[in-house]
Amino acid sequence: MRLSDKFRHLAATTQVKAESLIAVGIANMRGMRASRVISFAGLFFAVCAVGAVGVAPLAPDAANLPVKTVTHELVLPSLDEQIAKIVLQQQHYVKEEKIQRGDTLASLLQRLGVDDVNAANFLRTDPVARSVLQARAGKSIRVKTTDEGTLEWLRVGIDGTDNGNKTLLVSRNEQSGFKATEVVEQLERRIEMRSGDIQSSLFVATDKALIPAPIADQIVKMFETSIDFRRLQRGDYFNVVYETFWLNGELVKTGKLLSGEFRNSGKLSQAVWFDEGAGEGGYYSFDGKSLKKAFLKSPLEFSRVSSGFSMRVHPISGKWKRHTGIDFAAVTGTPIRASADGTIEHAGPQGGYGNMVIVKHWNGYSTAYAHMSRFAPGARKGVRVSQGQVIGYVGSTGWSTGPHLHYEFRVNNEPRDPNTISVQSAAALAAHELPKFRTVAAEMSHRFDLLRPERNSAARVAAR
Repeated sequence: MRLSDKFRHLAATTQVKAESLIAVGIANMRGMRASRVISFAGLFFAVCAVGAVGVAPLAPDAANLPVKTVTHELVLPSLDEQIAKIVLQQQHYVKEEKIQRGDTLASLLQRLGVDDVNAANFLRTDPVARSVLQARAGKSIRVKTTDEGTLEWLRVGIDGTDNGNKTLLVSRNEQSGFKATEVVEQLERRIEMRSGDIQSSLFVATDKALIPAPIADQIVKMFETSIDFRRLQRGDYFNVVYETFWLNGELVKTGKLLSGEFRNSGKLSQAVWFDEGAGEGGYYSFDGKSLKKAFLKSPLEFSRVSSGFSMRVHPISGKWKRHTGIDFAAVTGTPIRASADGTIEHAGPQGGYGNMVIVKHWNGYSTAYAHMSRFAPGARKGVRVSQGQVIGYVGSTGWSTGPHLHYEFRVNNEPRDPNTISVQSAAALAAHELPKFRTVAAEMSHRFDLLRPERNSAARVAAR
């Protein structure tokens, strides 16, 4: 065998042995692979954990990091461009004014900043929109206009109703015309409580206490049969509780005087309105007795007695003569009220009495009112009148030296001094109405306690 052939044989043999050894090794390794893989994996994660623990503390301290200031210039929009855009946009304005006495439509629109011929013509000619001219002085009127004065809408409250307030709305429609509508909006009822101290007169005190004039008039009517308002004095005071009705934060109207108390010359008079149902009601004392008397103390709300029921020297004849009535000095035009329910027996001139009204009552009672300047509308013979109804106005007709009311109280046509006549009260409440009345009276009594804490405190100190 040649040398080259020997080398080839040896190489092939060696390759076969090597392949056998490799096959055996692979077979052995297959039995050990599962356990070794698990061991190597556990060792790998352990090393990673140790490495993480060792690396974390090596992070740099944030306080030592370098700080770099970056400046970047921002481009702001031009102010002139913004103003130009605003000018190009249509602006809208809402304005409110109070209607003044003597206002015309032109003067009202001018104050509101409305420069709109079409709107003015619509308000003058439209049968619904024309009611804006009938709104009473003091009412608020609101409009929305463009910057050129073009009207977009108008809103004003007009006459109220029992259920709400009627509001006129005038708005521009899509066809550049206008539409006027009347809507009834529900009013918000509020209960007001006020106090006043008498310094000179009742009206001065109510004005100072910001009490509306209609409520002041109701105070007089509430207490006119128990208080002589001609004889108020310093130290007298009153507390009142009354209704007001509001719409959109605006006072629309005052309501009824619900309760009141009045201390006059050390005597406290209290009254509460009680609704008896069916639209009827009246003022009662807190114990349920009606305050309505058969006759008023005076036919005039405010006046002074210039001559009483007595002998006197007649101002015209100069002779001593019995004065058969009471003279109340008052300015011309002061309203004269019927002192009790009855029927007008005479209304016209009568000798020295001048213009005179005689009212016939019951049981032979009658009252006479002389020297009137004029009669109230509808005051004529045969007409029924109620207590407090205006029947005429103070004047100086007939034998008179100045404006005043001559008032006579007659029994079977004989003049009597009204101050000597026993005045009867109306009937008290029925027994079945008393529980409801006591609830109303208790609520008002609580309100009065809230109105006079200082006076109550002074009274408690004095009692000690």
